[in-house]
Amino acid sequence: MPLTRRELLASGLAGIVLALSRRALAIGPGTKFRLGHLQLGAGTTWNPRPSALRRISWEIEKRTSIDVELEAAVVTPTSDTLFETPFIYLAGERAFDLPSNAGIEALRRFLTFGGFLLIDSAEGSADGAFDGSVRRLMAAVFPPTSSAKGLEIIPDDHVVYKSFYLLDKPLGRLAIAPAMEGIVRDGRLVCAYIANDLGGAWARDDFGNYDFQCEPGGERQRELAFRMGVNLVMYALCLDYKSDQVHVPFIMKRRRWKPDDGAVSPAKPAPK
Repeated sequence: MPLTRRELLASGLAGIVLALSRRALAIGPGTKFRLGHLQLGAGTTWNPRPSALRRISWEIEKRTSIDVELEAAVVTPTSDTLFETPFIYLAGERAFDLPSNAGIEALRRFLTFGGFLLIDSAEGSADGAFDGSVRRLMAAVFPPTSSAKGLEIIPDDHVVYKSFYLLDKPLGRLAIAPAMEGIVRDGRLVCAYIANDLGGAWARDDFGNYDFQCEPGGERQRELAFRMGVNLVMYALCLDYKSDQVHVPFIMKRRRWKPDDGAVSPAKPAPK
């Protein structure tokens, strides 16, 4: 017997639901964004803020549309899983030994082929032992050349400061370093180095208490540290982000201006 219109629609919807349910089988933890925690050295020196990455992962999940795995993956430069984590985080508060030649080459390949490294100093100094080790590491990974000049100051109008929130400085638990440093390769920021202890601002215990006070700006500074973390992840995941288009509608609205035939003119007030 021929199907009625209602029966035909019902069978079509059932087919769609079945197809979606089959596709959903491929969705799981493996599809989530996951931070990688880079381990250099032994003991606890590589993880001075144990709860920091879980907390910033939770904030990214809450504030953005990114689906996040809250537990970071611990990786080393020669881990088979290094390339499974597009964003890796290196923290410390004292000197560390450089990786092997194989490790240096692996980090170079990781960053060259799309990976991103955030280096976060927890030592409370802009020129301490950890800082010295960081500079040696990055000079080994990217010897100064015409395509990668080594660590350099990242200007406050770089797209990383406006990839999600509008920021102008890299605040963390501290505010001792006025600027972010980084490695730029072929026009892309592949490594960001911040000496203000982002992890110290993010770290929080199981009872909801933050581990450290933020100085000198208090809780407002902590919020800006979270925003910086979100911006860094958004930048790392959106490599084709166009800096000349970031927040243009928002900025136009704030200035009450609008584009008109290729020019910019003041917007008319809204009717009352």
